[in-house]
Amino acid sequence: QVQLVESGGGLVQAGGSLRLSCVASGRSFSSYAMGWFRQAPGKEREFVASINWSGGTTYYSDAVKGRFTISRDNAKNTLYLQMNSLKPEDTAVYYCAADRSGSAYYLKSHESQHWGQGTQVTVSS
Repeated sequence: QVQLVESGGGLVQAGGSLRLSCVASGRSFSSYAMGWFRQAPGKEREFVASINWSGGTTYYSDAVKGRFTISRDNAKNTLYLQMNSLKPEDTAVYYCAADRSGSAYYLKSHESQHWGQGTQVTVSS
């Protein structure tokens, strides 16, 4: 069983930066693909970024490509999302996800087995 706890959200002005973290419990973290999703009020949850088990393959949504960077530290059981040049439309609850497939490609288009509780990111204009 994998449990995920996100942190790092907050209020930031447009153009600013935040770094989200997701700490995973369990010994299998290094074999899981990991990802970030977000859900804005009144909208469906959407894919943001994913990373494979080794950190060698990443995917990004078009909305965040070039501004966000996903990374992981398997020694610390931690996933990160560095968010730069933030825009008001990035405002959402951000969720961490883990998928036992190990595939970043699979995670971005399928329902993951494990989810965190979410962290709020608010970008003011």
